[in-house]
Formats: sequence, structure tokens, C-alpha cells
Amino acid sequence: MGDTLSGVGVSSGVGYAPALRLSRATPEPSADARHDGDADAEIRRAADAMEETARDLTARGERAGGAAREVLAAQALMARDPALADDVKRRIGEGATAARAVSEAMAVYRDMLAGAGDYLAARVADLDDVRDRIVARLLGVPVPGIPDSETPFVLVAADLAPADTALLDPERVVAFVTREGGPTSHTAILARSLGLPAVVACAGADGIVDGTPLLVDGVTGQVMAEPGEEQVADARATAAAREAAAARITGPGRTSDGHPVPLLANIGGPQDLPAALENGAEGVGLYRTEFLFLDRADAPGHDEQVAVYRTVLEAFPGGKVIVRTLDAGADKPLAFLPAPAAEPNPALGERGLRMLRRHPLTLEAQLAALAEAQRSTDAQAYVMAPMVTDVEDAEWFTAAAAKAGIEHAGIMVEVPAAALRARHLAGAADFFSIGTNDLTQYTCAADREVGGLSRFQDPWQPGVLELVAATAAAAGQAGRPCGVCGEAAADPVLACVLVGLGVTSLSMGATALPMVRAALARTSLAECREAARTAVDARTAEEAASRARGHLPGLADLGL
Repeated sequence: MGDTLSGVGVSSGVGYAPALRLSRATPEPSADARHDGDADAEIRRAADAMEETARDLTARGERAGGAAREVLAAQALMARDPALADDVKRRIGEGATAARAVSEAMAVYRDMLAGAGDYLAARVADLDDVRDRIVARLLGVPVPGIPDSETPFVLVAADLAPADTALLDPERVVAFVTREGGPTSHTAILARSLGLPAVVACAGADGIVDGTPLLVDGVTGQVMAEPGEEQVADARATAAAREAAAARITGPGRTSDGHPVPLLANIGGPQDLPAALENGAEGVGLYRTEFLFLDRADAPGHDEQVAVYRTVLEAFPGGKVIVRTLDAGADKPLAFLPAPAAEPNPALGERGLRMLRRHPLTLEAQLAALAEAQRSTDAQAYVMAPMVTDVEDAEWFTAAAAKAGIEHAGIMVEVPAAALRARHLAGAADFFSIGTNDLTQYTCAADREVGGLSRFQDPWQPGVLELVAATAAAAGQAGRPCGVCGEAAADPVLACVLVGLGVTSLSMGATALPMVRAALARTSLAECREAARTAVDARTAEEAASRARGHLPGLADLGL
């Protein structure tokens, strides 16, 4: 038996196979090379490579669906950035080859992103991936990506670009391990959507050699090198028993003593509905509508929006579908809207509702389409706004929804100020939905893509739990529902704690639904509340999780 490495388990399951490392071996274009004098032809080569890369990324996102679609659409926008194209054109005019011009221009963007902090600094890996794909096309070398292997393997990397994780084949890639990333990083979210065991923020990942047999436990976060046959068999048996126990529980979400906890799905569009229905979703708790708007020159028309929204609503007759209005900004720019002014820290800039308040006609058009779609279905259509900060935001949004004829209008609580003032916001909104990913990032001032900050990206942080508790309490006092739609809801143990804190519904990626349903079915509401009390009183995230497990004995047979 070899060494055992520890990281953060972000997607449940066990994988065992030889390690294969992801290679980023795109050659660096020579700084001395000059094109043959035909600048126009070289500019066309660069433009073609950039467009081919954008189309490939978009196609990958369409095939992958779910959370991957949004991330890959954002990467496609990087490849199509007009300012980038202009810089490449200028450098070619000065004599640089197309490959060198792209490399140099994107290096400037890379420095800008790295210095921006928070959300955009997290996109450096995405930008590097786009650069490597464009340059590889121009140099005529293979585009970087997943190693080719006819046998299953554990993928090991410093980090994974969304284009890599989006189309991982579970028949070949049985698990993955990365040095970077955190519990709410894009890599973690995509791993859960694909149902692949994954460990991120694994400090020893760089030392793993190709071919080393690895046993990866996506629950405990342990990565065992060269395990014995008995250890592999035990781990597989535990995982199989865990999955079988989860599969035995069906029907609506509820605790062991009958307290109802509706379990909803996070989706990005109609392509995600089959998985949601297959896993027993009772409705939709987060419909990310930005997929309709990203990576296109013009806004979707009224009829197109109505048709898409109607498809989603019709999938849950009599059920609840919560639609999040367009969530865009500097991190997810839209080609058909004027770009926001340069922002030194876009994570704290015009995102979500802030952007929509600058472009109210875009919101009006979306709300009108949703209102028309709901009139022809039996589903309960709810609408909510992202990045709401204060009562003025909430009142402005709910008034816009009412004007459009939408009865249920709520807000996402992901800004700490909104959580702290929840009792005031409850009077201006019909419901709350807590976005724990951004709430954790903003509360702990920790970029969710940086592996070295993983302990601050953990929604188990007691400070985050206190904000959740305060928000849920304010909602309860006002008679308002309060759900969670962040990745925290997908953690079966934390899901029980969230219910104990007063959360009334949970929304997550479809593959997480069976395990969360099983965890709740083994736990009483009183146990949830006691686990929540002890977690909030803990000193650290690790201690909070440990204390909570001690009050949830029914989860033992799920391996939790």
C-alpha cells in the first residue's frame, strides 16, 4: 500500500483505476517567428481559429447540458471577444504570426484577470484553456484535452478546464483528482452533475505518477495510492451499499417523522429535465435562464422564450418551478447589450439584478414571456432575481414581476447584506432562495476556484450557517418560504442541518437528489435541529460538520 493523500471530496462515489495526468503540452509560439508578409491572410487564419474554437466550446456545452453549458458558453465568448480580435489583428500587422499574436494578446488579458480578484481571477484557467485551443489549431498540433486511453483511468490534474470536465466519459474516466478547486468551484459543480467521484484541493496531486493505481473516495476526500485488493473491495462495497440504500427511498422529500422538505432540481434548460424527473425532483428550485441569452448576437425573441419556459413548466404539472431571471454581467457578458464600464473588481460590480436595472427592457421582455408561458400550464411559476442587496432592489423587482402578471416573485439571498437584513426584505418578497455558493464566497472573502482557500469556501463555515439561520428565521416569522439552491443542498449531511436551521426546501443537481432524500428519511426534524444548533456553535467548518454528524446517527448506513 502506498501513501494516502487528502483533499476535499466534492462528488460522492468511489473510483479505482491507474492514474493518467492531463497534459497541457501546447507549444509556446516562437517570439522570433514572422509571417510571410501576407498580413491579411494571417489575420483570417487567426479569426478562423478563434471562431472554430468558440463553436467547438459551444457545441460541447450543448451536448453536456447542465452547469457545463453556462461555463462553456462563457469560454466561447472569450474566444469571440472583439477587443481580443482587434489586439490580435494589430500584432499581426506588426509582423507576428497568428499563433504568436493570439498568445501575446491573451497574455495581456490573463494578467488583467489575475489581478482582478475574486470571480474574474477564477477565470484564468478558463482563459488559458481557450488560448491553448486556439494556438493548437494555428500550429496544427492536437488540441489539449483528456488523455486517450482504451482502459478506465483516474484523471489527475492541477486543475480542469470546463471543456475538459463537460464531456468526460464515465466509461473511461472513473474519477478525478485536482490540486486546485474547492467545494463550490466549477470543477466540483460539474463533477456532481456528471455523477463522477472527485477530490479537489488535493495538495499531493502534483506528485502522482502516471500508471499509479488510485482509489478515490469522493465522500471522504481520500486518495489512496496502490491500495490492496481488500481495501478496494471494501470501498466498493461501502459505495454500493450507500447507493442501494439511497435508491430504496422514493417519493416526496420528508424527514423520518413526516416533516415535508420539497426536493427540487437545479437546471439550465429543457435538456436537464430527463435527469431531474428520473431522480424524483418535485419541481425546479433554480432554472438558470442565462443559457438562453449567452453566446448569441441578439437577445432571444418573445416566442422563443415562451416556448422554452413552457417546456420546463409543463414537465411539472401542479409542481413549483422557480425561474431565475437573467444573471449576467462582466463575468458573463452579453453581446447584445453595451459592455459595462471597466470594473476593478467585477465580482463586486454590475451582476445579476444590478445589470438588469440598467437594462430594464431586457427584464420586461423576459418576465412577459414567462407570464405568457405560465398561463398555458398547470405548474406554479415563481420568479426570482439574483444579487439582490437591499429592500429597494427587492421592491423594484417584485413590482416589475407584478406588472408583468407574475404572482410569485422572490429574491436570491447571496449577498451578506441581504441575509443580515432579511427581516426587512421579507416584507418586499414572496420567498427567499439562498444561493450558498456566492454567499459563502462573499462572507468568507475567498475565491471559490482557489484550492488553497478551500476551508474558507466551505458552506459548513459557522459564519455562513449563522447567515442561513438568520435568513430562514426572518422568512419564517413573515410566513415566507425559504429554500436553498446552492451546492450546500447537495451535501446529504448539510442538507439535514439546513432543514434544522429552518430552510423549507432544497434544490440541487439532479444526481444528488436520491442521497439527500435518503438522508432526510433517516433523520427526524428534532435531530436536524439539534445538529444545526451544534454546527452553528462550532469554531470551524470541520468541527461544525463533525458535531452535526454526531447528532445524525441514521446516516451511518449511508456511509456519511
